[in-house]
Amino acid sequence: MNRRWKERWNQGRRGAVTVEMALVLPIFTMLVFGIIEFGRGFMIMQLVTNAAREGCRRAIIDGSTNSDVTSYIQTFMQTSGNVAPANTTVTITVTPATGNPANPTSNLASCASRDLVNVKVQIPFSAVQLITAKYLSGKTLKGEASMRHE
Repeated sequence: MNRRWKERWNQGRRGAVTVEMALVLPIFTMLVFGIIEFGRGFMIMQLVTNAAREGCRRAIIDGSTNSDVTSYIQTFMQTSGNVAPANTTVTITVTPATGNPANPTSNLASCASRDLVNVKVQIPFSAVQLITAKYLSGKTLKGEASMRHE
């Protein structure tokens, strides 16, 4: 190839590269930030599930109370996922085993052996999102665990 022809071709191509980058860069950037946001959502979802499991383990031990389990879960989420305690909703439900007395208030202090303890943790996605976006707004991240009281 002729050297002059090559230089002329490269000079004409410079503008096309700039236009292509201007068209592709915003889409690529949105894609990368979307991947980061969904990855963070999945990470927080796993932390919520782990918090429910750990809270349920604490709830089935004799002497545990609802407030102890709730504060443990909120502290767990704050230290591991940087989620404010006010954004962490904990619901504890106790289902009595056959032959055990009823527990209508789901109070852990009055649980009997073999009662089913269910711990549910919920966090709004808006509390953990990095980018303000509409595609996941209004969604709630949930984790749940059930174990028998000892």
